[in-house]
Amino acid sequence: MQRVLVLGCPGAGKSVLARRMAAATGLPVVHLDRHYWGEGWTEPAPEAWHARLAGLLEAPRWIMDGNYAGTLPQRLAHADTAVLLEAPRWLCLVRVLRRALASLGRRRGEDMAPGCPERIDWAFITYVWRFPAEQRPRVARALEGFAGRVVTLRGAREMDAFVEGLDHAP
Repeated sequence: MQRVLVLGCPGAGKSVLARRMAAATGLPVVHLDRHYWGEGWTEPAPEAWHARLAGLLEAPRWIMDGNYAGTLPQRLAHADTAVLLEAPRWLCLVRVLRRALASLGRRRGEDMAPGCPERIDWAFITYVWRFPAEQRPRVARALEGFAGRVVTLRGAREMDAFVEGLDHAP
């Protein structure tokens, strides 16, 4: 396990799991939100984003946290493992709202790009709510053709057991 994708609904725990996996394995974490967004929540031109992502994917080892469904096939082509977090949408929504309220107006941490203060956005809340019906099937279809290992985790106990079972860094 050298190149790992962590996928799932916003609020499912992708960044938390990626950091825990990194601590256990010594693999570096790549938070896609940090690389995608520009100052003031500006989106990159598609060509620039694909070039930036291609550079990230060339690294020999990583844990990559984030959805970005439009680039999932490109990322799966470089990954050897995909971890899919399945959390109830109500829990994801609660976590997203709690995270937004706790960091409102400030950058929430190292997983977000500089110049992108936390905000509450109705479109994002709707995206979280609709994720199981609209995005999860897209992810499932992409994973059907994946040649690597797929791990599905449904809750904190499964995440704990998964991290505990990883080869720990020296």
